[in-house]
Amino acid sequence: MEQLTTIGLNHYLTISAILLGFGLFAVMTRKNAIVVLMGVELILNAANINFLAFSKYNGGMEGVMFALFVIVIAAAEAAIALAIVINIFKIFKSVDVSKIDSMKE
Repeated sequence: MEQLTTIGLNHYLTISAILLGFGLFAVMTRKNAIVVLMGVELILNAANINFLAFSKYNGGMEGVMFALFVIVIAAAEAAIALAIVINIFKIFKSVDVSKIDSMKE
């Protein structure tokens, strides 16, 4: 007989923890600004998975609303951060965050 496995809360939390780990690793170890931004996006997506999972298993809509707010904030953050990265590249001719150590006028 086939046994069907149901996806429970711990499955969602495991996926979220893995995404959080990958995001933290990218933010803490990489020097490329674009990869750091991708790590931040992974961290935000991990938070979204948590919000939606707890919303599903607690029966409320609060988690969905929080997830929508996080998606809107992530979109705004990505647009602003990309503009900053482009300006940094214009000034320093690199997107290596370790080389960006001084402010220029």
